[in-house]
Amino acid sequence: MPTLDMSSMELRQVNETLQTAAKSQANEAFEITNPRGSHAVAVGLDGPLSVTVQGSTGYYCAGMNKDASIRVTGSTGPGVAENMMSGEVVIEGDASQYAGATGHGGLLNIKGNASSRCGISMKGIDIVVHGNIGHMCAFMAQKGNLVVLGDAGDALGDSLYEARLFVRGSVKSLGADCIEKEMRPEHIEILTDLLARAGADAKPEEFKRYGSARQLYNFKIDNVDAY
Repeated sequence: MPTLDMSSMELRQVNETLQTAAKSQANEAFEITNPRGSHAVAVGLDGPLSVTVQGSTGYYCAGMNKDASIRVTGSTGPGVAENMMSGEVVIEGDASQYAGATGHGGLLNIKGNASSRCGISMKGIDIVVHGNIGHMCAFMAQKGNLVVLGDAGDALGDSLYEARLFVRGSVKSLGADCIEKEMRPEHIEILTDLLARAGADAKPEEFKRYGSARQLYNFKIDNVDAY
């Protein structure tokens, strides 16, 4: 397995090496050592590639990922897997703010906790958080699934569209237009698959589902304070 040592390689050189390999469709495996909290590590990978980052990273790690499988053995700064299209990103530690923001597809698997605004404006991505999440998560989330094995902070799902939110623990408060919904058989099936893919030790029956009340889709004067 080729090793890219960031104590001797510039970030630009590391990303160029990975992007070239991804575009070649060779399905190679790379290891990045000594990331030292660097920003924008392993971004823009557009092909089947396996990357393991040995350590923690700064902001925007694994951004714009497509088809690649990226694993970070430490924690990540803000914006991990932002605008992800497909593939898989696994964070062994914690993730800072707006993890998985605007993600269109793929699986973001956070083994620790996620901070505020996790899944903001998600557009089809699946996010599984094994720990807790902070406030304003899934704000304006349009499509996809957010699964939380722990607790959720204030204003969960504020101004939510059609994304599905599954929380096993407590929810401090729900955001505007977000309500608890019935867990039907099709939701149990979706959740069972996501938990299995994420290697999560939990039963789907332990979760509650939250979604949009669909009261903010069209302007109503009675709802003016919620806009």
